[in-house]
Amino acid sequence: MTEIRLTTLSHGGGCGCKIAPAMLSQMLAELPLPGLFPDLLVGTETSDDAAVYRLNEDQAVIATLDFFMPIVDDAFDFGRIAATNALSDVYAMGGRPILALAVVGMPVDKLPMETVRRILAGGASVCAAAGIPLAGGHSIDAPEPIYGLVALGLVHPDKVKRNDRAQPGDVLILGKPLGVGILSAALKKGQLDEAGYTQMIGHTTRLNSVGSALGEMDGVHAMTDVTGFGLLGHLLEICRGSGLGADIAFADIPLIDIAAHLASQGFATGAATRNWDSYGPSVELENGLPDWQRKLLCDPQTSGGLLVASDPGSVDEILALFHQQGFDHAQPIGRMREGDCVVKVTGRTG
Repeated sequence: MTEIRLTTLSHGGGCGCKIAPAMLSQMLAELPLPGLFPDLLVGTETSDDAAVYRLNEDQAVIATLDFFMPIVDDAFDFGRIAATNALSDVYAMGGRPILALAVVGMPVDKLPMETVRRILAGGASVCAAAGIPLAGGHSIDAPEPIYGLVALGLVHPDKVKRNDRAQPGDVLILGKPLGVGILSAALKKGQLDEAGYTQMIGHTTRLNSVGSALGEMDGVHAMTDVTGFGLLGHLLEICRGSGLGADIAFADIPLIDIAAHLASQGFATGAATRNWDSYGPSVELENGLPDWQRKLLCDPQTSGGLLVASDPGSVDEILALFHQQGFDHAQPIGRMREGDCVVKVTGRTG
């Protein structure tokens, strides 16, 4: 760990730093309509993961930017997590990354130069693992440490996986277990043991590169990744974009074991509360749901898993792809349905 705890230098960490969904919607309400640019295939209209611009009949460029404050104290791990999270947006569109630029803001009067170098090295190591160059970037002297990437990728214009193309009857598949925000809350309070930290790093630094293969599948109708707005928030984006509702069962949702235990003991993030306050009216909880389980569904996931809406006939092939690439927790969690844009959650007690 660094001599100075990175998490003590910021008021938030990871994707929990995101502005609450309701407030963000108000901020974006008066942006120019994207229809003025016919080659802009994906803009801000459905809160998708990245912008997509058609270059020609065979190529479209994916462009995204993601950065945040430290979620862990280890400088190298912070860089790795932030870079993995940023590249995920390219994979979530069904594309493959080709280039990244670093976004760096550091309190240079508080952090040793070696700490900053380690953050940058962590990000560079992830770009190397993804097979792309980290080709430059921009840095400022900032009051809190900030790191992330501008990520560019390529996709065929006909293979873009938007978040608004789900169909009634689609099966919902989640690629990573929930609970990263819970683990980060425990870490800040000094209550996360070494085994828990290892699990946290393992999930947050696993590249969602399976998204490139999923982008080639016609049976994948819609895709996004689960990050700062939690599972419910990002599923609601699919619902609203597609004009559909969704049914999920808490018992089917993969959870990080230690995170479920910590959540039941009262660990939670402030972002989970802000998330629920933003979209709670669009969620129906059936059969009872303990408060700690509801908070897990709203838990901000830093570098979370892909959420796929798939034709039922493609589910086995999709799960095989996930499992072949090491996503052992990937599994179906529910279905899309016709009706109001509401997520219905079947709960379980205990």
